[in-house]
Amino acid sequence: MTTPPEDQDRPSRALPAQYDPAAVEVALYQQWREAGYFAADPARVLSGERQPFSIVLPPPNVTGNLHVGHALDHTLMDVLARWHRMSGDEVLWLPGMDHAGIATQAVVEKQLAADGKTRHDLGREAFVQRVWDWKAESGGAILGQMARLGDSVDWDRERFTLDEGLSAAVQTIFKKLYDDGLIYQAERIINWSPVGRTALSDIEVDHFEVDGELVSIRYGGSGPDDPEIVVATTRVETMLGDTAIAVHPDDERYAHLVGSTVVLPLVDRRIPIVGDAHVDPAFGTGAVKVTPAHDPNDFEIGRRHDLPMISIFTVDARVEGTGTRFDGMDRFDARREVREELRAQGRIVAEKRPYRHSVGHSSRTDEPIEPRLSTQWFVKVAPLAQAAADAVREGRTDISPPELAARYFDWVDNMHDWTISRQLWWGHRIPVWYGPDGEVRCVGPDEEPPGDGWTQDPDVLDTWFSSGLWPFSTMGWPGRTDTLKAFYPTSVLVTGYDILFFWVARMMMFGTYAFAGELENAVPFRTVALHGLVRDQFGKKMSKSKGNVVDPLAWIELYGADALRLTLARGANPGADQAIAEEWVKGSRNFCTKLFNATRFAQANGAVVTGTPCRAEDLGPADRWILGRLDAVVEQTGALLAEFQFGKAAEALYHFAWDEVCDWYLELSKVALQTGTPEQARATREALGEVLDTLLRLLHPFTPFVTETLWTALTGGESLVIAAWPQVSPRGQEPAADRWVQDVQGVTTEVRRLKADQKILPTKPVPAAPWAVDPSRRWDGELQAAVRFLTRLTDPEDGYVATIAVPVRTSSGTVTVELDTSGVIDVAAEIARATKDLQAAEKEVAEAERKLGNENFVQRAKPEAVEKIRQRLAQAQDDVTRLTARLAELGGGAA
Repeated sequence: MTTPPEDQDRPSRALPAQYDPAAVEVALYQQWREAGYFAADPARVLSGERQPFSIVLPPPNVTGNLHVGHALDHTLMDVLARWHRMSGDEVLWLPGMDHAGIATQAVVEKQLAADGKTRHDLGREAFVQRVWDWKAESGGAILGQMARLGDSVDWDRERFTLDEGLSAAVQTIFKKLYDDGLIYQAERIINWSPVGRTALSDIEVDHFEVDGELVSIRYGGSGPDDPEIVVATTRVETMLGDTAIAVHPDDERYAHLVGSTVVLPLVDRRIPIVGDAHVDPAFGTGAVKVTPAHDPNDFEIGRRHDLPMISIFTVDARVEGTGTRFDGMDRFDARREVREELRAQGRIVAEKRPYRHSVGHSSRTDEPIEPRLSTQWFVKVAPLAQAAADAVREGRTDISPPELAARYFDWVDNMHDWTISRQLWWGHRIPVWYGPDGEVRCVGPDEEPPGDGWTQDPDVLDTWFSSGLWPFSTMGWPGRTDTLKAFYPTSVLVTGYDILFFWVARMMMFGTYAFAGELENAVPFRTVALHGLVRDQFGKKMSKSKGNVVDPLAWIELYGADALRLTLARGANPGADQAIAEEWVKGSRNFCTKLFNATRFAQANGAVVTGTPCRAEDLGPADRWILGRLDAVVEQTGALLAEFQFGKAAEALYHFAWDEVCDWYLELSKVALQTGTPEQARATREALGEVLDTLLRLLHPFTPFVTETLWTALTGGESLVIAAWPQVSPRGQEPAADRWVQDVQGVTTEVRRLKADQKILPTKPVPAAPWAVDPSRRWDGELQAAVRFLTRLTDPEDGYVATIAVPVRTSSGTVTVELDTSGVIDVAAEIARATKDLQAAEKEVAEAERKLGNENFVQRAKPEAVEKIRQRLAQAQDDVTRLTARLAELGGGAA
């Protein structure tokens, strides 16, 4: 709990009358950056001077803005970074952005569309340059917003997933996977985005329930020799690409039809009826249409039965190649028109509408995805996923909280091969070249592309492919840089559980693969600390359609970054969702104001920061109590942060600062400062200085701006960013001081409550007789003096008459405080008020008893209504008893 030598013996600086975050935060952050406080030096780690702590920022999209989820994520990472930096570790918090292939290309294509152009009008090279120009001018706004939040990242190490060095890492890992047979090209059913006109991986598809339709259609029956069979479908338009009907081979209803053919309506093409065990005989009619080019399950049936695979949609999901009038129609228009044509032919047997069913939607464009047969590049994930799972099962990477590890295993143990090619121009171009005679060559970063007659694959890689390399590509891999040697594997990944599948699993796969056989612990991070989602104040998920999305930047402008950070941190419990409301951010702003006023009070009263712990023998009981509590909070905060219990740590600091330091200790310190001996006042000034010095250090990771402002003003030190994290003092705890403060609090609270009940202003002096003290107990005299000071009790004078006695239970027994209130209250007015309140309470009792005594009412009324009346009766009866006693005290008699 000591101050570094460079921070000692510096004069305090005056604080303004009020704290204005808007006037402080931006300039203060710029000072930190210019001073180089956030820079990481690998030499200090490699020399053994310091221990490393490294954390990579989940790279936000270059198109993005700071939303409340980012604000939570970044706040928690900054808490860890600042805590470890103050604890003496060499901290690398590495920032950067993701090129966000689909989203970024869509932004620029939208700009082109406004000018009546497409990317094809520009050509690939010119279009890509246009995107780079957009990034330079408009992209990356979120980086400035991160600074506004207070992120203490090493800006000199900022990276972008399309940087030259990261591109070399992408080519290196692609070539290694390709050479090891873990990347392959194949024709498969994939998720297709008609809006983006590109393939999507499974993790880029969100499945949710929608209101659709289930239509039962009669196939066949076009002649006496053409059997009939009924199938049900939610997508009637895809029947144009049917190549079979499937039934279960053991379904006796259709056994005689297996091997025969029926006419496909509208297309007049004969298709076979096949037996396949995939079909569920209990679902619908037990017969299903098979469209191998537009359904993943149908694709597998088609492969098993060697069926034709007829694709009927263009890249933008318009019907083509069916030879029907539906060619050229959008898929949804075709759905309606096909259904009506079937209805006109009398082939619709049944319809169910609305029919709730799950439909995959692109997480990028929000449109329903289209299963599509396409030639794409894939990663064979089985061996990579196995290594990623083993790393967690063997404890080389911990998941916090541990109960969320099951979600991780559920994903990596059941992962499908990953579609990594995207039909875009913005991104990492697939490093595969095709020769004039059908040759295929994968080119690494240090290899020259083949010559004339060779063409490069036109597709780019999935954005998650490059971001999956982020923990080590940003540190210079495949080179063996000092940064990589010092800071990899990273210490912790802080992220939401919602991208456990998207990003975490991919980083684990690539990290264990890239460093297998090279590092003893080939993992990208030693711990994955998962937090939940931020919801609105009612616990509802935020969405634009609900109108409950909050703008964290607006709250920062109104209340300051510290207020938002503290609110988010207090709600952050491992793996759990949290709610947030503007009122809570206002409350955190009020906390910062409270802290500011406490520091101004300390300065005004000559608080001294000596740089060494106060000596216990010099201290009064209030000082000993608060310093003992301070030591406990120092120990507790470090332990909670080590377990990623951000919410508990922030909550404990909040209540210690507000409830114990501000509400009690500052008031108790006034006793020594205003009425004590010079020695007592000096000891309290030093204790007050130590308390605030330490408290501001503890709070700094959560509220960096206000604590920096206050601490530098109080201590004259350079910066909290580089100040030492507090340590527990050698003083030890003082149980007697704890009991003394509890007794003061108990007696003070009861006297204040009595004054409030009597409508006596808190500052109004009231005569009180001395109460019995135990001369053998330390500080009993100070206890009575403290209570009198805090409650404005004066010594009795001639004519004193005890009108009210207040019994209070203390650690040494019951203490009775006798007060003379005769001169401070208007007895007649108080009798009138109490009489009026008593009459109202008696009326309430009578009314409640009348209703409860009416059996018809009790039987007809809802149980909760009856219970509410009983509660009102009990409360009213208590009021009658209390007010009757009060009138007796006042001499007003019973009503």
